[in-house]
Amino acid sequence: MSTIDFYGAGWCGDCVRSKRLLDNLKVEYTYHDVEKDDSARDKAQQISGKLSIPVIQFEDGSYFVEPSDPQLREKLQSLGLITD
Repeated sequence: MSTIDFYGAGWCGDCVRSKRLLDNLKVEYTYHDVEKDDSARDKAQQISGKLSIPVIQFEDGSYFVEPSDPQLREKLQSLGLITD
């Protein structure tokens, strides 16, 4: 079961980059397309208080908005989801 919720859209460059990193690291996540699902858009905005994407929420309740690859990698390591 995924412990990460990823809110994004296909046209979003930061979303594509963050998804690529998660995929390359073989980290499971649940993708929510904010363009196709109004409730996902609303949830992303509720989590972050912003209209920006991606919003990536972790099992510990923390979240990132538009994270850099190093930020995302460090968080995954801290959660024990990757070891490199």
